[in-house]
Amino acid sequence: MASQLKYKRILLKLSGEALMGEDAYGINTGVLEFVAGEIKQVVEKGVELGVVIGAGNIFRGVAGASKGMDRTTADNMGMLATVMNSLAMQDALERTGVITRVMSAIPMQSVSEPYIRRRATRHLEKGRVVICAAGTGNPYFTTDSAAVLRALEIDADVVIKATKVDGVYDKDPMKFNDALKYESLTYDEVLQKGLRVMDAAGIALAKEDNLPIMVLDMGVSGNISRAAFGECVGTLITA
Repeated sequence: MASQLKYKRILLKLSGEALMGEDAYGINTGVLEFVAGEIKQVVEKGVELGVVIGAGNIFRGVAGASKGMDRTTADNMGMLATVMNSLAMQDALERTGVITRVMSAIPMQSVSEPYIRRRATRHLEKGRVVICAAGTGNPYFTTDSAAVLRALEIDADVVIKATKVDGVYDKDPMKFNDALKYESLTYDEVLQKGLRVMDAAGIALAKEDNLPIMVLDMGVSGNISRAAFGECVGTLITA
């Protein structure tokens, strides 16, 4: 089974908002269990999986900064919120029998391991899911940038960005019925068209090393598995 995989090592980027489900904020346990089931399905097929989770469901750094809070303080709070999401995901995964490690860029050894690239790679080789928490550990960087950075560090074959929509559109499909979906894009097209796939720093970083990014709908069961076998179930961004 593993020999048929197109992407043997994947970095999965989950948005914090996606974990809210239909709730106004926080973590929806039903969504958490669904995502854990999807990840288990992928791991059982032989995929080595790293995960980066955002914090929009708890605290968004930029939102805090726009209301007068110091940007560095706001971003630090946002990074701590990603640790909360990561611990919740670890718990959900381990209840399904998937061995998981949370590795934080901000040292907090009571609840997680420190992020060390070689150690993260070793966990992956042993079949453990590695959740990389606290972004890059630095303010002014989004979790999108952190996802691309971690993917490059662990030699991932692809970044899968799991969202609430089934790909990248020319405008918000939630607001416009005539929004057009892209099957594929180049890094330059994403930047030139100003498409809000992920921040420009993350796209530029992926472009530099030609790291493919696939954007897909997290809510469709089996999507991540199909992507691992090379099926384009969303929008693929490459050179």
